[in-house]
Amino acid sequence: MNERGSASVLVVAVGALLGVIALAVGVVATGMAAHRQAIRAADLAALAGAQRSLTSQAAACSMAADVARANGAELENCVLSGATVNVHVRVPTVELLPVIGASARAGVRVNGP
Repeated sequence: MNERGSASVLVVAVGALLGVIALAVGVVATGMAAHRQAIRAADLAALAGAQRSLTSQAAACSMAADVARANGAELENCVLSGATVNVHVRVPTVELLPVIGASARAGVRVNGP
């Protein structure tokens, strides 16, 4: 029985397996980074919108959209309820991942301590 070259096949198989594992780790790391970016952008957009919440919904949501865009996200939804702004943003990712988004809420205290 001639087993010459069988180690080469094993090395190629192990190398392919390591490549797949490295790709999976890279995709997960990219997703985690995008999720952190979405949370950060949503928080900052909500805070920016809250600063303008007493003016009008258009002003609050326009400011929130500008801040979200400056932080690498796209504002998907902005709702002003009283002096509270609710926003939802999404960030672009690689094609292997679903759309990654985050929501945040911020407001200003109108009366009282």
